[in-house]
Amino acid sequence: MDLLRFTTAGSVDDGKSTLIGRLLYDSKAIFEDTLENLERVTAQRGEENLNLALLTDGLRAEREQGITIDVAYRYFATPKRKFIIADTPGHIQYTRNMVTGASTANLAIILIDARKGVIEQTCRHSFIASLLGIPHVVVAINKMDLVDFSEARFNEIVAQYSAFASRLNIPDIKFIPISALHGDNVVEPSARTPWYQGGSLLYTLETVYIGSDLNHIDPRFPLQTVIRPNSDAHHDFRGFAGRIAGGVFRPGDEIITLPSGLPAKIKSIHGPQGELSEAFAPMSVAITLDREVDSSRGDLFAKPNNQPAVTQDIEAMVCWFNAKPLQLGGKYILRHTTRETKAVVKAVRYEVDINTLHKKQDDMEIGMNDIGRIHVRTAVPLMIDPYKRNRTTGSFILVDEFTNATVGAGMILWPDGSERAQTEQFADMGGL
Repeated sequence: MDLLRFTTAGSVDDGKSTLIGRLLYDSKAIFEDTLENLERVTAQRGEENLNLALLTDGLRAEREQGITIDVAYRYFATPKRKFIIADTPGHIQYTRNMVTGASTANLAIILIDARKGVIEQTCRHSFIASLLGIPHVVVAINKMDLVDFSEARFNEIVAQYSAFASRLNIPDIKFIPISALHGDNVVEPSARTPWYQGGSLLYTLETVYIGSDLNHIDPRFPLQTVIRPNSDAHHDFRGFAGRIAGGVFRPGDEIITLPSGLPAKIKSIHGPQGELSEAFAPMSVAITLDREVDSSRGDLFAKPNNQPAVTQDIEAMVCWFNAKPLQLGGKYILRHTTRETKAVVKAVRYEVDINTLHKKQDDMEIGMNDIGRIHVRTAVPLMIDPYKRNRTTGSFILVDEFTNATVGAGMILWPDGSERAQTEQFADMGGL
């Protein structure tokens, strides 16, 4: 049974938490004691309908204000698929939390209030979903009960969103009219939308094809540690352990270790259950080689005819998380796959206007929740791919070296400035 990671996004009061609560409630994924507590809290608050949003709004401040602040993760399963949900905030000041929750998602549910249509936060969250390389988007047009389940209103919002999304890089977009409060088209098709011929939201989540989302073309294996048992049973065992970031590895394959460039051949691949005939992303394995190679944490295995760029200069889009703005010439700790190095921000190219997707070259200050393009130089070489090709080897985080706080998340456009002319057109479309 495969696993689908998805995130919800939308403006405040669009019904994200209620939708997730409805999914869990109608799919019978709530424990009895949790349901009893939910009914009790709803009664204490004097609310008429069961408040399903309380299932994810766990912080006291969230319940008091009726909004989502932190990223809430929930897990459930159906006979067809397992799910991990990230309920992310809608407020502009918590955009960084939305980036955190969506960074590993296969699919994003963008909620739109049927009364309001496409608004600023709809554009912002769609842009972020595109920037983070989320391949599947479900636009859930919520609160259809408040517009009498109007087909004309649904089609109007579909046209609005489609016009904006045409400028983004989202290959798969579906539209579903729903009422999270009453459950219309959430788990079961609704009789109140006879004009809608598509499947329910849960059916869409269960059937969306994610097999091609991971990169199985470019072999990438960042090393996490070297395993040396030094036991009688495994006296000479020396395994390089890590999580495969792309491609397929098999015993007998020729590989090259980076950044040293030393060649070797895979002797065996070991998983939790024993030896494997092949391994692919996102499996965690230990690989042994046919010769002694001086490699350790932070290095990477690739194929000789398919290598990532090895460079110290990176062009990237960055989403800034910290109250202290990004400093031109500032020194940070950069963490990329399993490698950590010091880095300097050599240039700020521009900030992105989230609403128009245009470059703001007259404003070079990237503050909290802002997104912009920067040039970074690292102290040691990194083995990187463009983010649009590999979300693992194409991403990094920046850490304040004094407070150890994560201050930014980066999506690599290209290893250096040599391809700047080619990538400028993508920057105007969201930096992809």
